[in-house]
Amino acid sequence: MRFVALSAALVCLATAASVTKAETTQYFPVPEGAGPHDVAPAPDGTVWYTAQGQGALGRLDPKSGEVKQIPLGDSSAPHGVIVGPDGAAWVTDGGLNAIVRVDPATLEVKTFPLPDSYDSANLNTPAFGKGGVLWFTGQNGIYGSLDPATGKMSVYEDPEGRGPYGITATPDGTVYYASLAGSHIARIDAETGKATIIEPPTEDQGARRVWSDSKGRIWVSEWRSGQVSAYDPASDTWRSWRLPGDGPKTYAVYVDNKDKVWLTDFGANAIVRFDPEKETFKSFPSDRDNADVRQLHGRPGEVWGAESGTDRLVVIRAE
Repeated sequence: MRFVALSAALVCLATAASVTKAETTQYFPVPEGAGPHDVAPAPDGTVWYTAQGQGALGRLDPKSGEVKQIPLGDSSAPHGVIVGPDGAAWVTDGGLNAIVRVDPATLEVKTFPLPDSYDSANLNTPAFGKGGVLWFTGQNGIYGSLDPATGKMSVYEDPEGRGPYGITATPDGTVYYASLAGSHIARIDAETGKATIIEPPTEDQGARRVWSDSKGRIWVSEWRSGQVSAYDPASDTWRSWRLPGDGPKTYAVYVDNKDKVWLTDFGANAIVRFDPEKETFKSFPSDRDNADVRQLHGRPGEVWGAESGTDRLVVIRAE
């Protein structure tokens, strides 16, 4: 009887564990026509998003569902947004051809325009590297840096021209970016600004976005190959995995605090989780067609995305 009781207790514990690991998905509508592109969870529990279709930066309160949008200026078309070391929202705005800072308390908007010689950079995404310097990309062939402390901005040209898109910083502050048109990733020397190209093993793969894990490995979403790849700078080696299903189109990538890799697949209209240790995928399809989640971000227990095709934000929670 004691053995039976113990077995029953173990079954109960296993059931409880499976329940706590279950994921839930929740959607939050934003104003119609906002066209939310990128998201950035903030320390206070709110979530910033770029309302690309309305030239604004939005802020969602998930507890109440309340949304507020802050206009960024005439001709604004914001793309990327992250939360900086100062707690502010930092935006790459292709319409303004500028980096924009929005104060979280006052909602004051401050603009840092690119030099006139780079007046159509097609700005994409930002990341903070060593020394609190903001690095950014522009698809028309540039990447650059902004020192928030001094306002100094430097702009550099990609060695192969058009394409710089996603960007990330490793735990030690080293910055890498992905070139969609160039089908490569590149490592930036923070001292000189020089970019060193690193070629993925799959040709013409369409490296779109990048994200670092806790070990400094660079995870790459490959738009044209339908793969996710990992580059390990320590060993200078690559590994690649094709997403499941017919015709995957890997757009976004994000690595969570447990080093699980999250992706968006336009082919499957889904957010996909990849477990690098087990080499397994799990799919979370949207409940609406043409969700078009273009970027992912998160905080412990939450993965956030922006459904640009449905004017909604989405969060997947795992307890």
